[in-house]
Amino acid sequence: MHRIIAVILCLILLAIPIQAEDQTKYVALTFDDGPSGRFTRRLLDGLAERDVKATFLICGYRIKEYPAEARRIADEGHEIGIHGYSHKSMCPMTQDEVEAEILDTAALLPAGVEPVFLRPPGGQCGDGMWDAARMQGLAVLTWSLDSKDWAIHNANALVERVVSRVQDGDVILMHDMYDSTVTAALTIIDILSARGYRFVTAAELAQLRGVQLQPGAVYCSFP
Repeated sequence: MHRIIAVILCLILLAIPIQAEDQTKYVALTFDDGPSGRFTRRLLDGLAERDVKATFLICGYRIKEYPAEARRIADEGHEIGIHGYSHKSMCPMTQDEVEAEILDTAALLPAGVEPVFLRPPGGQCGDGMWDAARMQGLAVLTWSLDSKDWAIHNANALVERVVSRVQDGDVILMHDMYDSTVTAALTIIDILSARGYRFVTAAELAQLRGVQLQPGAVYCSFP
């Protein structure tokens, strides 16, 4: 009798579906230095067509020049982070100087935008920047894969560079400042999507990986 019960229990357990571990590969596309008018508009058009969200690290002086594009970035559900007002290196700046860069940019952000990331221009960090980020409640976002689109203005070369190096959890650095970047970014999305990658914002990627972002802490990827 006991043997029969044991067999029945085994059959019941075998019939219960086992939830498979999520094997999806995630990456975050990030774009620095904008918004930039027609390049940003074309990029946003392509992202919308593909239902992809990205993270834009934007500059205060660029928001003043292109407020409609900044508003559109927010309205279409993309993440906005702060890249400083002037795009000057924050490495030699004092805490007060970096805080001014942050606050002057934050004052120009579209209504409702609450950034969680600061990306210092060039990824150059200093004590003043770290102290200012902590005081303003911002995590510091760098990157794990540099497309080098600031130096390589050939879309095919950019695509090859990224798709041959990308790994799950990468934060990819690009700039919505060039036609070659926009062409490459949209092609990268198409290729990697076909390979099983999913594109999310940097904050979403952190959340998916169970990372609780800390002000002043530096994050380059979320593997």
